[in-house]
Amino acid sequence: MALTITDDCINCAVCEPECPNLAIFEGEEIFEIDPERCTECVGHFDEPQCQMVCPVDCIPLDPERVESKDELQKKYELLTGQGA
Repeated sequence: MALTITDDCINCAVCEPECPNLAIFEGEEIFEIDPERCTECVGHFDEPQCQMVCPVDCIPLDPERVESKDELQKKYELLTGQGA
């Protein structure tokens, strides 16, 4: 699954620089995550870095973007140019 940022976001901006895929960006009202770029940090880290630094715990899995670890790994490979 990709991650999503809920309305509980306080716009502290600590998550944005932690994303290795540049999936987090400042939206109109709160920060948002581009699901096409989010791999839950698969390929980079063992845990999603944005979730680890979020002070209000507002970055859950997006139930509308169900992806397996294999799918996330393939997305990582495509994003980093490692895909075959």
